[in-house]
Amino acid sequence: MVDGAFTLLGAVAAGWLALLTVQRIATGGLRDWWLVLVLWVLLAYLLLPRLHGLLTRVYVPDYFIGRTRTYEGLLGDPVNAAVLGTTEDLHTAMTRGGWQLADELGFRSGLRTVTSTLARRTYTTAPVSPLHLFGRSQDLTYQQEVEGSPARRHHVRFWRTPPGWRLPGGARVDWLAAGTYDRRVGLSAFTLQVTHKIDVDTDAERDHLVATVLAGSPEVRVRTIRHFSSGYHARNGGGDAIRTDGHLPVIDLTDVVDEARAVHGAPPPEWHGLAAPARALLAAVRDTGASNRDHRPLTLYLGHVLVLLRLLVTAVVAAGAAAAVVLAPGGAAPAWLPAPEDLVPWPSAPGPPLLVLGGALLAWLACAVLSQLVFAGSSTARLVVLAAAVVDVVVLLTATTTGSGPLASRAWTTALVLDLGVVITLSSGDVRDFTLRRRHPGTPPAGPRARAAPGDQGSGQA
Repeated sequence: MVDGAFTLLGAVAAGWLALLTVQRIATGGLRDWWLVLVLWVLLAYLLLPRLHGLLTRVYVPDYFIGRTRTYEGLLGDPVNAAVLGTTEDLHTAMTRGGWQLADELGFRSGLRTVTSTLARRTYTTAPVSPLHLFGRSQDLTYQQEVEGSPARRHHVRFWRTPPGWRLPGGARVDWLAAGTYDRRVGLSAFTLQVTHKIDVDTDAERDHLVATVLAGSPEVRVRTIRHFSSGYHARNGGGDAIRTDGHLPVIDLTDVVDEARAVHGAPPPEWHGLAAPARALLAAVRDTGASNRDHRPLTLYLGHVLVLLRLLVTAVVAAGAAAAVVLAPGGAAPAWLPAPEDLVPWPSAPGPPLLVLGGALLAWLACAVLSQLVFAGSSTARLVVLAAAVVDVVVLLTATTTGSGPLASRAWTTALVLDLGVVITLSSGDVRDFTLRRRHPGTPPAGPRARAAPGDQGSGQA
């Protein structure tokens, strides 16, 4: 309930900041044109995702319907393939078919994707944005780059099915897959975020997956569940049109030939087939940079920076006020020192000034420690920082700064914007999920439906 309240407050804060930005653009004219970029960031990465996340909890069904979901809960790409086999079988077949295991999305891999796309440089293992099934993001992603640029590529996401889970109709499979073709980079029609735009014919990508796997491993068997779902025209979570006939190929990899086993005979228990090299590669991909080893979301980095900037503003204001008190105890500051009302953006608290400043310093140190705990993954510290930011917003809005100078006005505005940013970022679902994973280390990265049990997610009951 507390998290839900902060999520709602974060949506209100994002909307408020967007309205303030629009008002500034309308009154400032061309000299404030750069605020259009700020408005786009607010809408695309803060407000619209938050609104979709709140609304999809109400109207998007929370059971398996043959469609993936974005983190915000929007319906994503269609599930258009299934697989029987182990992780090693899957990796062997995909590698022989000419597919590359994609890097996990993190700060470094994401930055490399952007630079490679702009410079038209190859990045054969570029990361793929997460989609969710069974309440979690994909377990593995493979891709084939086209024309030496990560802007165009074949790619397929794989999710391991929960224990005991069966397809609607009763068939048992080990993996479900969603394959699509990225044709260019563009803006999402629903969130305005930068994303890949996929080709409308998802069946062509499904058939390409099957053909490449069969070409690399002729011993693979494929059977097709015809009309697994109704054929339909729809749109995915990025607003791209998709079309499918509803057929579901089931790729059986249990007879994939293992060269290591065939040449050297039965391997020792700890080395079955390509298990060791495959697992080593998977571990390397999941550790694609120091920024991603703990699966910290980018939102947490942004929130941490905003908290530190807010503390910096507080420190500057307190230092100026302390200088004014020490150098001019009577209130008449020297000519070279700004007046106290230009340094403190809210009324001074009652009591001895130095005592008040000492209390402010202790509060500043406490917030600095809490910020580090939030970055480390403390759920309690996150809620405390969120509560402190909300209280600070209320204090700033109810405090009067009438008669204050321009420095006070700027400090007040900066502090308010930073506090709102802290509420927006630290109340996001990916930050909440990160703190839950830190409390329960075995929990995989999850989506907005993570509280549902896997069996409930994949029951197939409409």
